[in-house]
Amino acid sequence: MSHTSFRNLPLPFPLPQPSFITERYIITMSSITSFFSSFLPTIQADAAAEEKPADENNAQVDSETSDSEEAPAEVEEEEEEAEDSHPAIREECQNSAKCAPLAKHFEHCQEKVQAGEGFKGEDCVEEMFHMMHCAEGCAAPKLFAKLR
Repeated sequence: MSHTSFRNLPLPFPLPQPSFITERYIITMSSITSFFSSFLPTIQADAAAEEKPADENNAQVDSETSDSEEAPAEVEEEEEEAEDSHPAIREECQNSAKCAPLAKHFEHCQEKVQAGEGFKGEDCVEEMFHMMHCAEGCAAPKLFAKLR
């Protein structure tokens, strides 16, 4: 078998010749691009590296000031946050007389599905939605009253 180059094979279609319209389009597009780029700044990736000072004295002074500035920030971060009361309030509401039947129904559904007694593809999303809707509706006024 001989090696043939694809460069020497004839094309089944003629290549388009550059036309006046094509050349005019390229010139117009480059003009529009030049016009807009004259208003917008151009950022080069290498430009940021060139602008940084290489002076070691400035680097030492900057590191000393940054060390002294970090100390108060660390003290502020050590403050304890208030305990989130939302889970406790939600649990209390789930056990309330209004939401307890929905919570029991959800638990029963989960037990049934986990035991494999439910129908194929059954999940307890609807039951969970109803229980959470009730619990959140009960918890919202209590939670916002504590936030004030």
